[in-house]
Amino acid sequence: MSSESELKGLYPFLHGKAQDPEKMKAALLHSVAEKARDSRETNERFFADQAGILVAAAHALADVYRNNGQLFSMGNGGSSCDASHVAVEFVHPVTAGRPALAATNLVADLAMISAVGNDLGFDHVFVRQLLAHARKGDALIGISTSGNSQNLVAAFAKAKEMGVHTIGLAGGDGGRMKSSGTVDHLLVVPSTSIHRIQECHVAAYHILWDLVHTLLADERGSAAKGSAQ
Repeated sequence: MSSESELKGLYPFLHGKAQDPEKMKAALLHSVAEKARDSRETNERFFADQAGILVAAAHALADVYRNNGQLFSMGNGGSSCDASHVAVEFVHPVTAGRPALAATNLVADLAMISAVGNDLGFDHVFVRQLLAHARKGDALIGISTSGNSQNLVAAFAKAKEMGVHTIGLAGGDGGRMKSSGTVDHLLVVPSTSIHRIQECHVAAYHILWDLVHTLLADERGSAAKGSAQ
């Protein structure tokens, strides 16, 4: 089939023909099924390969909170929404009985981001905030579908210099977040689809949140039991 014939088949309305409603419905339902299948399979591959890294990241973050540290989050574009979501999960837990844990979204202060971006360059927008707020023993989580966001890579490098624990969520081959060697716990989604990567990222940081609370709850339970004896 020629490329012109393929184009007419996909977009008949561009060539003066009306789209067949039943064929369109069938095509859309097929598309839904295929995308859902791809999402499930990508998710399964990701967690089968990365579960150990996720558990290690949870242990590291639980230690941060045991020592009165806090979490910082960062990302660009759609991943900036994930960075905000991460911070909200920890500060405002939706499960009854789980305590609020300190977390700061570095994307939230638009005045700061525009000031640093204007004066120093966009690569510095997260570094500058880390220098002001982060301390040794804190944690930083950065989210990038490509793993190549320069402002994240720069922030991870500075975090390592400062003794801040680093957690990354990336896609593809991990990009510069992987090759830089500055991310202690890097979870990489084995896909080039931004949508599939983002779907896995959401599941990953929800699980991370749950694991951290589980680890801290076990410790609190043991301490309470010991004091009662």
